[in-house]
Amino acid sequence: MASTEIEFEDIIEKFKLFSPYHLKLVVLLAFVSFIDAWHRANYIMVVEDVDYWCKYECNESQFLKVIRNETNLDRCLKYSFTDNCAFDDLKERSIENCHDWTYEKPDSFMGEFKLGCQDWKRTLVGTVHSMGLLIGLLIIGPLSDKYGRKVIFILCGIVGGIVGLGKSITAWYWIYVTLEFVQVLIGTPFSAAFTLGIEMVPKRNRLRFLGLVSSFFGVGDITLALLAWSVPYWRNLLRVLYAPSFIFLIYIFAMDESIRWLLIKGRKEEAINIIQKAAKVNKIHISNEDLHRMKSEKTSKNTGLLDLLKITMKSRKLLLRTLMCVLMWMTSSFSVYTLLINSVSLAGNKYLNYGAVACASSMAVLSGGFLMENLKRRVPLITGMGMTGLIFIIQSLVPKELFPTYTRNTMHAFCSSVGRIGSILAPQTPLLTQYWSGIPSMLVGSLSLITAIAIFLVPDTSEDPLPDTVEEAEAIGHKKNNISKSRVTIISSCC
Repeated sequence: MASTEIEFEDIIEKFKLFSPYHLKLVVLLAFVSFIDAWHRANYIMVVEDVDYWCKYECNESQFLKVIRNETNLDRCLKYSFTDNCAFDDLKERSIENCHDWTYEKPDSFMGEFKLGCQDWKRTLVGTVHSMGLLIGLLIIGPLSDKYGRKVIFILCGIVGGIVGLGKSITAWYWIYVTLEFVQVLIGTPFSAAFTLGIEMVPKRNRLRFLGLVSSFFGVGDITLALLAWSVPYWRNLLRVLYAPSFIFLIYIFAMDESIRWLLIKGRKEEAINIIQKAAKVNKIHISNEDLHRMKSEKTSKNTGLLDLLKITMKSRKLLLRTLMCVLMWMTSSFSVYTLLINSVSLAGNKYLNYGAVACASSMAVLSGGFLMENLKRRVPLITGMGMTGLIFIIQSLVPKELFPTYTRNTMHAFCSSVGRIGSILAPQTPLLTQYWSGIPSMLVGSLSLITAIAIFLVPDTSEDPLPDTVEEAEAIGHKKNNISKSRVTIISSCC
């Protein structure tokens, strides 16, 4: 009689989150989050908005006294002043278009690339960044499913560092914008690393694990603010932020490949070796018989992104969940980036403002993980989105002052990629404040409320296991399903 196959989840359940092996995994992936935060958000500090005015022949220090007392001057126009830079009859004096400006910080991004009266070029950097991320995730996801999580995220981290250093030396604006696009197109390591992480821990530890790892995004943003404060020259700041990317070379030896990915690719012996190594480090015993009875299957054909989408989207249930993933991701990314981008324009110290928002984001990740572990999924999501919506709509009125293993990273990347529409639009929100200062808050609030209501359309998946087939994925969210309750749900990995 043939031996009964054992699910990988039954094996991994024997490992504890804070065992030596998984603690090491947390540290390694936390560093990925940390560095990825620097890579994804540095444009907010680098491409800062600085004050500028039309360049005049008169004494600049004396002129500053004049321009700061005169609120009706258009800095894109050049006015005719008297020899001592004074004017009494401004309306009667000649006006012409300005072609050269003086910048408050001449060595700033705006100053070196001469972006006076071209604010759209400054905000374009952030939009191009997010567009590159959107397309890049659609590329990285399938590559990770095909070639492995480990090799892709290591390669992305190193390539991203090299391209990022290239940004620090270019003397041309459009080359900088191109490098900004390329850097996130092929240099974003967290997507593949995120998938590797959720595939290496059991269901009972998943939320705590992801909460710990993801909270380091906030830590990365906080240190980004501190570094930008300490290293004010933007070129040097980029060098400081991208140089640590070469640490990913160590991961070639320090990090293991995803065991689930190895099993789905039929590389069972490699998976067994990793489990045995982890068991030895943690000083636990797993019998060779159980390891060799572990379920494994080989997918020989190379399936493209469109084919994977067709396979996964045949079900109306999965289509609805995918749309919900996109909506939630878009709302989250739009909200977070809008808050971060506009925080540097608030009154007070912009570095402290940015750090405060980042700190709140990090705490939200940790508290969100705790709440979802104890209150399942939908209640915290609906409550969080709803409260965010109400708070930001009110603030705007205050005066100024789940998918199968073989497609997992592809579908996770698809949700994240399309959801980046939010972060593509977010860099443009500062331009809207000239019409009404409350527009960014109103947009964040309205989108959050819509998402909170839409979450009612999908089931809660806190008690469901991670599926390996489309049929199993369709079954999640139902009380009666035939998937082992000890395995991890995938829908939350997308959302």
